[in-house]
Amino acid sequence: LPILFPQQSGLYEYKIFGGLADCPPELCVDVYMDLDFRKQWDHYIKELYEETYDGEKVIYWEVKFPFPLSNRDYVYIRECRELDVDGRKVWVVLAQSVSVPQCPEKPGIIRVSSYRQTLVIESDGKAGSKVYMYYFDNPGGMIPSWLVNWAAKSGVPAFLKDIQKACHTYPKRT
Repeated sequence: LPILFPQQSGLYEYKIFGGLADCPPELCVDVYMDLDFRKQWDHYIKELYEETYDGEKVIYWEVKFPFPLSNRDYVYIRECRELDVDGRKVWVVLAQSVSVPQCPEKPGIIRVSSYRQTLVIESDGKAGSKVYMYYFDNPGGMIPSWLVNWAAKSGVPAFLKDIQKACHTYPKRT
Protein backbone atom coordinates (compact mmCIF):
# COMPACT_ATOMS: atom_id res chain seq x y z
CA LEU A 1 0.00 0.00 0.00
CA PRO A 2 2.24 2.83 -1.20
CA ILE A 3 1.39 6.21 0.29
CA LEU A 4 2.61 9.54 -1.00
CA PHE A 5 3.04 12.56 1.24
CA PRO A 6 2.91 15.66 -0.98
CA GLN A 7 4.96 18.55 0.36
CA GLN A 8 2.55 21.19 -0.95
CA SER A 9 -0.54 20.08 0.99
CA GLY A 10 0.71 17.92 3.83
CA LEU A 11 -2.15 15.52 3.05
CA TYR A 12 -1.99 11.87 2.06
CA GLU A 13 -2.74 10.58 -1.41
CA TYR A 14 -3.43 6.87 -1.65
CA LYS A 15 -2.51 4.50 -4.46
CA ILE A 16 -3.89 1.03 -4.08
CA PHE A 17 -3.00 -1.98 -6.20
CA GLY A 18 -4.92 -5.15 -5.49
CA GLY A 19 -6.76 -8.13 -6.79
CA LEU A 20 -10.15 -9.68 -6.27
CA ALA A 21 -9.47 -13.29 -7.16
CA ASP A 22 -13.03 -14.52 -7.66
CA CYS A 23 -14.82 -11.36 -8.82
CA PRO A 24 -14.93 -10.72 -12.57
CA PRO A 25 -14.38 -7.07 -13.56
CA GLU A 26 -17.90 -6.56 -14.94
CA LEU A 27 -19.31 -7.58 -11.55
CA CYS A 28 -16.86 -5.37 -9.62
CA VAL A 29 -17.85 -2.36 -11.71
CA ASP A 30 -21.58 -3.08 -11.29
CA VAL A 31 -21.19 -3.38 -7.51
CA TYR A 32 -19.06 -0.25 -7.28
CA MET A 33 -21.46 1.85 -9.36
CA ASP A 34 -24.67 0.65 -7.63
CA LEU A 35 -25.27 3.28 -4.94
CA ASP A 36 -28.43 1.63 -3.58
CA PHE A 37 -26.60 -1.65 -3.05
CA ARG A 38 -23.62 0.13 -1.49
CA LYS A 39 -25.90 1.39 1.27
CA GLN A 40 -26.40 -2.28 2.24
CA TRP A 41 -22.75 -3.29 2.55
CA ASP A 42 -20.78 -0.11 3.39
CA HIS A 43 -21.38 0.51 7.10
CA TYR A 44 -19.67 3.93 6.98
CA ILE A 45 -22.50 5.41 4.91
CA LYS A 46 -24.91 7.68 6.72
CA GLU A 47 -26.55 9.02 3.54
CA LEU A 48 -25.93 8.37 -0.17
CA TYR A 49 -27.96 9.34 -3.20
CA GLU A 50 -27.72 10.67 -6.74
CA GLU A 51 -29.63 13.72 -8.01
CA THR A 52 -29.65 15.57 -11.29
CA TYR A 53 -28.91 19.30 -11.09
CA ASP A 54 -28.84 21.41 -14.25
CA GLY A 55 -28.66 18.24 -16.35
CA GLU A 56 -25.68 16.79 -14.46
CA LYS A 57 -25.81 13.73 -12.19
CA VAL A 58 -24.37 14.61 -8.79
CA ILE A 59 -23.78 12.26 -5.85
CA TYR A 60 -24.25 13.26 -2.21
CA TRP A 61 -22.41 11.03 0.28
CA GLU A 62 -22.28 11.47 4.06
CA VAL A 63 -19.67 9.35 5.81
CA LYS A 64 -19.86 8.35 9.48
CA PHE A 65 -16.74 9.27 11.45
CA PRO A 66 -15.97 7.86 14.90
CA PHE A 67 -16.94 9.86 17.98
CA PRO A 68 -15.96 12.61 18.82
CA LEU A 69 -15.19 13.58 15.20
CA SER A 70 -17.79 15.20 12.96
CA ASN A 71 -19.14 13.29 9.98
CA ARG A 72 -17.91 14.34 6.55
CA ASP A 73 -19.93 14.79 3.39
CA TYR A 74 -19.02 14.82 -0.28
CA VAL A 75 -20.75 16.27 -3.31
CA TYR A 76 -19.20 14.89 -6.46
CA ILE A 77 -19.63 13.78 -10.03
CA ARG A 78 -18.41 10.49 -11.43
CA GLU A 79 -18.22 8.76 -14.74
CA CYS A 80 -17.56 5.17 -15.74
CA ARG A 81 -16.15 4.20 -19.12
CA GLU A 82 -15.38 0.82 -20.62
CA LEU A 83 -12.26 1.08 -22.76
CA ASP A 84 -10.45 -1.20 -25.17
CA VAL A 85 -6.72 -1.08 -24.43
CA ASP A 86 -4.79 -3.24 -26.87
CA GLY A 87 -7.66 -5.74 -27.00
CA ARG A 88 -8.21 -5.78 -23.22
CA LYS A 89 -11.40 -4.50 -21.62
CA VAL A 90 -10.56 -1.93 -18.96
CA TRP A 91 -13.11 -0.04 -16.86
CA VAL A 92 -12.21 3.42 -15.61
CA VAL A 93 -14.24 5.33 -13.01
CA LEU A 94 -13.37 8.97 -12.41
CA ALA A 95 -14.84 11.03 -9.59
CA GLN A 96 -14.23 14.54 -8.31
CA SER A 97 -15.84 16.99 -5.96
CA VAL A 98 -18.04 19.77 -7.30
CA SER A 99 -19.77 22.74 -5.76
CA VAL A 100 -23.53 22.65 -6.29
CA PRO A 101 -25.75 25.38 -4.81
CA GLN A 102 -28.60 22.85 -4.46
CA CYS A 103 -26.45 20.86 -1.97
CA PRO A 104 -25.55 23.37 0.73
CA GLU A 105 -23.38 22.42 3.67
CA LYS A 106 -25.23 20.98 6.67
CA PRO A 107 -24.65 22.11 10.26
CA GLY A 108 -22.38 19.77 12.23
CA ILE A 109 -21.05 18.02 9.10
CA ILE A 110 -17.73 18.98 7.51
CA ARG A 111 -17.89 19.32 3.71
CA VAL A 112 -15.01 17.66 1.86
CA SER A 113 -14.58 20.12 -0.98
CA SER A 114 -11.38 18.65 -2.40
CA TYR A 115 -11.86 15.02 -3.48
CA ARG A 116 -10.77 13.04 -6.50
CA GLN A 117 -10.60 9.38 -7.28
CA THR A 118 -9.56 7.19 -10.18
CA LEU A 119 -10.49 3.52 -10.24
CA VAL A 120 -9.27 1.11 -12.92
CA ILE A 121 -10.49 -2.48 -13.10
CA GLU A 122 -9.55 -5.19 -15.57
CA SER A 123 -9.49 -8.97 -15.75
CA ASP A 124 -6.67 -10.80 -14.01
CA GLY A 125 -6.68 -13.28 -16.90
CA LYS A 126 -8.56 -15.85 -14.81
CA ALA A 127 -11.86 -15.50 -12.95
CA GLY A 128 -10.99 -12.33 -11.07
CA SER A 129 -9.99 -8.70 -11.35
CA LYS A 130 -6.95 -6.50 -11.00
CA VAL A 131 -7.74 -3.18 -9.31
CA TYR A 132 -5.88 0.12 -9.19
CA MET A 133 -7.19 3.08 -7.23
CA TYR A 134 -5.85 6.57 -6.73
CA TYR A 135 -7.61 8.51 -3.99
CA PHE A 136 -7.22 11.96 -2.50
CA ASP A 137 -9.37 14.08 -0.27
CA ASN A 138 -8.94 16.89 2.19
CA PRO A 139 -11.15 15.82 5.11
CA GLY A 140 -10.92 19.21 6.79
CA GLY A 141 -10.79 19.78 10.51
CA MET A 142 -8.26 18.17 12.78
CA ILE A 143 -7.95 14.46 12.07
CA PRO A 144 -5.92 12.64 14.73
CA SER A 145 -2.86 10.75 13.49
CA TRP A 146 -4.26 7.46 14.85
CA LEU A 147 -7.20 7.75 12.44
CA VAL A 148 -4.96 8.60 9.48
CA ASN A 149 -2.76 5.61 10.33
CA TRP A 150 -5.81 3.34 10.66
CA ALA A 151 -7.13 4.44 7.27
CA ALA A 152 -3.80 3.76 5.59
CA LYS A 153 -3.10 0.41 7.25
CA SER A 154 -6.55 -1.06 7.84
CA GLY A 155 -9.39 0.96 6.34
CA VAL A 156 -8.36 0.82 2.70
CA PRO A 157 -7.53 -2.93 2.66
CA ALA A 158 -10.77 -3.58 4.58
CA PHE A 159 -12.66 -1.71 1.84
CA LEU A 160 -11.28 -4.13 -0.78
CA LYS A 161 -12.44 -7.07 1.37
CA ASP A 162 -15.86 -5.46 1.80
CA ILE A 163 -16.31 -4.93 -1.92
CA GLN A 164 -15.27 -8.54 -2.55
CA LYS A 165 -17.93 -9.74 -0.09
CA ALA A 166 -20.44 -7.42 -1.74
CA CYS A 167 -19.65 -8.97 -5.13
CA HIS A 168 -20.51 -12.40 -3.70
CA THR A 169 -23.91 -11.20 -2.47
CA TYR A 170 -24.83 -8.84 -5.30
CA PRO A 171 -28.49 -9.50 -6.13
CA LYS A 172 -28.14 -8.47 -9.79
CA ARG A 173 -25.23 -10.89 -10.35
CA THR A 174 -25.41 -12.45 -13.81
